[in-house]
Amino acid sequence: MAGSGPAGLATALFLAQQGVDCSLLGGRRERVRPPRILGLHPRAMELLRSLGMEREIRDLPSARALAANSGILAMESLAGHELGALDAKYVVDAATDLGSLSPTSWCLCEESELEEALRDRAERLGVRMRPDAELVSFERDGWGDDGILATVRDRGSGDEHRVRACCLVDAGGTGGAVRDELGIGFEGRTMGHFVTIRFTADLTGELRGRRFIMAYVDNPGVRGSLMPLDNRADWLLHVRHDPEQESAESFTRERCTALVRAATGVDDLQPRIDSVSTWAGEAKVADRFREGQVFLVGDAAHVMPPSGGFDAGTGIIDAHNLAWKLVAVLDGWAHPDLLDSYDEERRPVCAATVEQAVLRAKDRARLLAAYPDPADPDLVQDPLVWLSARYRSMAVMPWDEGVLPGYGLWAAENDGRPGSRAPHLRLRHGGAEISVHDLFGRSMVLLTGPDNRPWREAVRSVSAELGTPVQVYGIGTDVEDLDDRWPELYGVTAQGAVLVRPDGVVAWRCADAPIFTRTVLRAMTKRLLRLDRPPAEKETR
Repeated sequence: MAGSGPAGLATALFLAQQGVDCSLLGGRRERVRPPRILGLHPRAMELLRSLGMEREIRDLPSARALAANSGILAMESLAGHELGALDAKYVVDAATDLGSLSPTSWCLCEESELEEALRDRAERLGVRMRPDAELVSFERDGWGDDGILATVRDRGSGDEHRVRACCLVDAGGTGGAVRDELGIGFEGRTMGHFVTIRFTADLTGELRGRRFIMAYVDNPGVRGSLMPLDNRADWLLHVRHDPEQESAESFTRERCTALVRAATGVDDLQPRIDSVSTWAGEAKVADRFREGQVFLVGDAAHVMPPSGGFDAGTGIIDAHNLAWKLVAVLDGWAHPDLLDSYDEERRPVCAATVEQAVLRAKDRARLLAAYPDPADPDLVQDPLVWLSARYRSMAVMPWDEGVLPGYGLWAAENDGRPGSRAPHLRLRHGGAEISVHDLFGRSMVLLTGPDNRPWREAVRSVSAELGTPVQVYGIGTDVEDLDDRWPELYGVTAQGAVLVRPDGVVAWRCADAPIFTRTVLRAMTKRLLRLDRPPAEKETR
């Protein structure tokens, strides 16, 4: 695996959690990205929760400091007049209660702190962390333990050696070299170039008790955005710059100090300029996310402007989608052809998510200019982008139930149809309250009503024959539905069943119990996992 940002670390964690042997190339020294605050939306937090890391992430210093921050403002300066606040129907504030939709909620944290937490957990799970190693080249020779022959270089000593692996996952750690080597296009647009100034100055008085996520500032001295890191003294200031007209070196400490003074509205402020970084706001998607046994996730597969806070979460979902499929193939309970569904599912959703980030970036101009015009009608509400993507692929049963209300790939209402994230249910299991999503992650899961003997017998027979791990949970017997929403929310009767993949996506549902339960379940399982294909040689971890 190449790339140790959130997507690369998450991929390693999801694989290591299930015993897959993996190495992660790159680390602290490759992280040249400017300091930034990540918005981890509820779906990303659900997946990190499956690693047992939700509490740990919320306890990060930056996450604790920003836990009560919400809203995007426009102002002349921090000490000056407020010009307005982002108030649009598509925006759902970070403080909004989403308890009916998800067991978790939005989290803001500094990227470097999140990476450190993920890195520590990966090391504890046995991932071989190689922060000083970089991928030099690779050769491909079919799927299997010898499928990839990679040349790896130690950046300190310059020594090179070869490593064999069943596959290569690039999470952006090669700067596009893997994409280029494979001839994969990465088309899109650059929306602007920016300078990020991290500075220290106690602005408690100028904040006046406000706890916002971001504030756009606009005055003769500066036009940019302020982001608090601790609601007191640690700050980021983002300003545009034209690299063809001015170099990064032109942002001297004196110039940065002047920009900070203009943004804060404190003419005699003496800020400490901690760092100055340049970056480009880009919106690009790879032409394909898989080429043989090479897979692209996160920054290698897509980049998007930060508006909306979709970037990190999208990469984490990539990682989870790919990881369970790799595990299934490596453990022999799915055919290698299942891996084609990674590109089928993630690329359309990622492309649509990038476009939503672009639309949000464009819409910010209405806030600064106080335009009365309505927002672009193509803007999709935040919770739908987070939670309501619909997959169409070989790994979900096709559905044809009329035209569904919604916005293209996003359903207006999650009703448990195949290809959608399983709707959140509050359950009681073993005396504790959990979410239905706490049941997913390591195997296929069959959710049934309380009268499920035919389904249990079918699962026992099919699992034994195909080697597919399937866990059965009877709603009303094994777990208690605290809100009595199960049949209605999932579109089944008390005798029906829903087959959910390890990534929490509904693969198939049967509204009622069929006469030949075993035959039907066996056929569906074989089709979904591509076990109806000619057998492939089982690989080892």
